[in-house]
This record gives sequence, structure tokens and C-alpha cells, in this order.
Amino acid sequence: MLPAGDRLGVEGRSVAAAVIFIGSYLALAIGRIPGLSIDRAGIALVGAGLMVGSGALPLDDAYKAIDLDTIVLLLGMMIVVANLRLSGFFAIANAWVTARAKGPLILLSGIVLTSGVLSAFLVNDAICLVLAPLVLRLTVAMGRKPVPYLLAVAMASNVGSTATITGNPQNIMIGSFSHIPYVTFARALGPVALAGLAITIGLVALFHREEFANREPLTAPPPVLRFNRALVIRSLLATALMIALFFAGQPPAKAAIIIGGLLLLTRRVKSQRVYAEIDWSLLLMFAGLFIIVAGAQHALLTPDIVAAVGRLHLDQLPVLTGVTAVLSNLVSNVPAVLMLKPFVEPLADPTRAWLTVAMASTLAGNFTVLGSIANLIVVQKAAASGIAISFWDYFRIGAPLTLITLALGALWLWL
Repeated sequence: MLPAGDRLGVEGRSVAAAVIFIGSYLALAIGRIPGLSIDRAGIALVGAGLMVGSGALPLDDAYKAIDLDTIVLLLGMMIVVANLRLSGFFAIANAWVTARAKGPLILLSGIVLTSGVLSAFLVNDAICLVLAPLVLRLTVAMGRKPVPYLLAVAMASNVGSTATITGNPQNIMIGSFSHIPYVTFARALGPVALAGLAITIGLVALFHREEFANREPLTAPPPVLRFNRALVIRSLLATALMIALFFAGQPPAKAAIIIGGLLLLTRRVKSQRVYAEIDWSLLLMFAGLFIIVAGAQHALLTPDIVAAVGRLHLDQLPVLTGVTAVLSNLVSNVPAVLMLKPFVEPLADPTRAWLTVAMASTLAGNFTVLGSIANLIVVQKAAASGIAISFWDYFRIGAPLTLITLALGALWLWL
């Protein structure tokens, strides 16, 4: 409301931007505002509105701040995963693993590989949403303790999603910002993800020795499968084509939204059922975050701040790994990536820097149960069925898993 060139107005907008930025990120880190029923998507939307309303960011610049490649890619991937779920594919995959699991350790390995590999290509949050209830029902039917297997779903989804641009939301953003080819990204971080999945199996088995010491054959009643063969085949072919297009060098957002749109052309599933599977609040949260960060950069990112951050030596891979991991656990991985963006882009080797941020922000999600949305999805699905996963249940495995995989990933990218 103050004149654009007025010093008081400029300083007022800077103060407003700082208050909105800090307040929004604190609320996002907590996940709510005490006394209110607002969620993370609502917090991001309010923060974005206040950035524009305070004059910290003009409305036209707010529109430009939203990275449509990220939003479109996420939307396309959600449509593809929705079709796979509605067709019954995930139930078939679950039954296939069950039929070949002759012992608890084999079952654990099958769950880890299924969660990790699917998460690498189809966004880990969506995979956890589908696999958690399936694994819960399976382990209860077999008379096993569900907790170690549910932990495996969450941790493996985080680790496996490190491998590709389409593995998780923060990698999707990094792919859009950095323009790193899909193949280059997968070649750099795929080995880290594979090694991490093996470490996940070992640590879950080690900390739950009583569950996996029993070598008796597993038995379970045959699952009742509900699937549509034609839809399963169609969805799998579409998914395979989409992944092939990724590796062929097509822009991921373009490939995902085209394949997702074509999957809507069917007589067997109403479009409304697919729309109901889409996490619209996540897309809204992303749009809000883009505007909040752009407003803070516009009003607060001075040469002095850039110079101060430069003194942290983010160009050194171990330092960037540590800063990213700590920041990801303070404000969550997606906001952390957005906060690091203006400081990563000017580095001497931005490709390696972005790969480091992708690796560290993703693997850091295993440190605590609050480290990623995927973890919270699994915990919430378990709680809805009366299975409690405590902070300690997760932390005693997640903390060493995070430290080991971060060290391994940093060493791999450093060599």
C-alpha cells in the first residue's frame, strides 16, 4: 500500500516477506497451525496470498514463479498410478510376491524391492499409499508382525525413489530446474538406490531379529484378487511406454501428461474415479511454495546474503550433502530444495550439485518418521488398522540407514 519507490515501503515489504516466509515454513514444518484446522496445502496457499498481498511479489511474477513442468509431471504421474491401482495391478504384484515368499526374510526382500523399484518410476508417496494397506493385510494373514514390513515399505520407497527424476516430488522439481537428462540422473543415482535397498533389508532384519530368525515356511490363505485384465494390460503398456519415453530423452512432463491423458480415454473407468485418486492438495501446496520462495527471493535475497551463504562452501560435496540433509529434516525435503535453489544454480558444477541435493534430500527423509510424506502415509495407514508405529520404532532403523546411505551416496558422487 506504500509507494513503490518509498524507502519505508521497500523496507516494509522486506520485513513482511521475512515474516511470511519464516511463519509459513515453521507452519509447514509442524504440519499445522495450533488452534486451526488448516493443513500444509492451506498454509502454502495463505503464505502465497500474503506474499502477493504485502507487495513482496507482484501478481504477474507470482504466476511466473509456479513451475508448471513440476505440476504437470506430478499430475500425469498421479493419473498413471491411479489407473494402475484401479485396474488391480498392485494387488496382482502383491500376490506374486506372496506366492514366492517361502520365509520371512524372502518376504521382506520382496517387499523392499517392490516398494523401491516401483517408487523409482512412479512417485514414492503414491506407491506407499497403495502398498501399505496391501502389506498390512498380507502380514496379518500370515500371522507375522506387521511393523517391520511396514517400515520396509516406507524406507525402501524413500531409498528407491532416489534413483530417478520421477521418484519423488523433490526430484521432479530438481529435474525441472536443472534440465539434467533422465538417463544421466538415473545413471548417477541408480547405483546409490540399489545399494541402499540392500542396506535397508539388512538393517530391518538386524533390528527385528526375532521376526526373521524363524525359518518356518510362511502360509497364508490365497488372496481374493479383483482386477480387470484388459485394464491391467492397458495400464502396464502405458506405463512402460511412458518410462521408455523418459529414457529416450522426451521431457518427463510432456510424456507423463500425454500418457496420463490417453489413459482417460476408456469406457471401463469413469474419469471421476481417477480424479478421486489424485492428490490435489499436494499440487496446491507446490504452487503455493513456489510463490512463497519467489517472494522471499525477490524481497530478501541481497548480495550480502548470497555472499554469506557462499562462505559455507556449498561447492564442496560433503558440505552440500550435510546442509541439504539437515535442512530437509528441519523444513521437509521439498521446501529445502526450493530454499537451496538460488544458491545451487551459480555453483561451478551445477549438475553434480543438483544430483547431490536430490540424493541428500531424499535419503534424509528416512532419518525420522516425520522426514517425508511417504513415512507419514504408512504410519497413518497402520494406525487406521490399529497398528502403532512409534517415533522410536522408526528412528532406531531410520537414523543409521540415513547416515550410512548419505555417506555412501556422497562418496559415490565424489569419486
